[in-house]
Amino acid sequence: MRLVARGMVSKEIGAQLDLSTRTVEKHRARILAKLGLHDVPTLVRWCLRNGLG
Repeated sequence: MRLVARGMVSKEIGAQLDLSTRTVEKHRARILAKLGLHDVPTLVRWCLRNGLG
């Protein structure tokens, strides 16, 4: 989530964490669902408000 909050795209996050882009996208979708959020900009704002930026 910190990497998302920093504005990194799935491909960059995958490269940094040695994961496929699809895996990153799946994790992001699950995080959005668990938090009840609907899009990445809202997720970024949530992260920043909660000290994950």
